[in-house]
Amino acid sequence: MRIMGLDVGSKTIGVAISDPLGFTAQGLEIIKINENKDEFGFERLSELVKEYRVEKFVIGLPKNMNNTSGPRVEASQSYGKQLEKLFGLPIIYQDERLSTVEAERMLVEQGDISRNKRKKVIDKLAAQLILQNYLDRIY
Repeated sequence: MRIMGLDVGSKTIGVAISDPLGFTAQGLEIIKINENKDEFGFERLSELVKEYRVEKFVIGLPKNMNNTSGPRVEASQSYGKQLEKLFGLPIIYQDERLSTVEAERMLVEQGDISRNKRKKVIDKLAAQLILQNYLDRIY
């Protein structure tokens, strides 16, 4: 069973996929979107769902540090509802507080990655961390 992890932003969606047994998460790619123009990357996501035979989505829920919800939580939940309608697959929301911060820290610690290069992979790594946290929690 493959599970797809998503880090939903307003300009990009970070995508990660689990191994077939559901133990590990690997960053897959970043899909460019534009919320303001209602461009959500569903065509590319559909290709990936078919290619990897995805059976479930895990979407990062970017709650505030005090556990309250803001506009990005609502946007992530809205995206999840659209995915549920399109694919008919279960949607799980995973608390993602600090996942992007953790991803940034991991990349900085590697030392040889420029700020520009980090921008190109940060969302993919955040999606991987969101999915891995979910997998660790359920197994």
